[in-house]
Amino acid sequence: MELHELLKHLANTFDSLKIQYLITGSIASIFYGEPRFTNDIDVVADIREEHISALLKHFPESEFYLSEDATRDAIRHKNQFNIIHPSSGLKIDVIIRKDDDFNDSRFKRVKRFSPIEKTEANFSSPEDVIIMKMKYYKEGESEKHIRDITSMMKISSEMIDRDYIEYWAKRLALLDIWKAILAKLNG
Repeated sequence: MELHELLKHLANTFDSLKIQYLITGSIASIFYGEPRFTNDIDVVADIREEHISALLKHFPESEFYLSEDATRDAIRHKNQFNIIHPSSGLKIDVIIRKDDDFNDSRFKRVKRFSPIEKTEANFSSPEDVIIMKMKYYKEGESEKHIRDITSMMKISSEMIDRDYIEYWAKRLALLDIWKAILAKLNG
């Protein structure tokens, strides 16, 4: 299985189960920016207990690793679980949607694209990808997040609402990182 096939399977599954979701992380930053290697898909999803049995059918044990217990625990604690395709080494990080203002905002701003022929998927807006990348940078200081952000800002600048990013950067205590990124882009 290739990454694009896994993305297609994920989007078709979540759409058919009527699970609200958005693709974020590396896949989204690649979509809005420059290509780079990744072997995982990050998705934020509003998965509930009633979805679990159908998810297990769509990601069968013969082909995928999906722990029912880890899924239930993630739903209960609003954290994450993984779906792994062992034969390819590909992975889906499923992050359970938290109920807060930022998630409300980013789910209202979902962009529907066709990244793969004959498949549509819900993507996080470029602004929300940037905000989350700044948040992850603040937590771990991995330069890959800054590279992804600057790439997105260069390639998709005309579609990026900088005021929206600044608003959330202030609310999420990321303004110093945002200002440093802007200085780097302008310098």
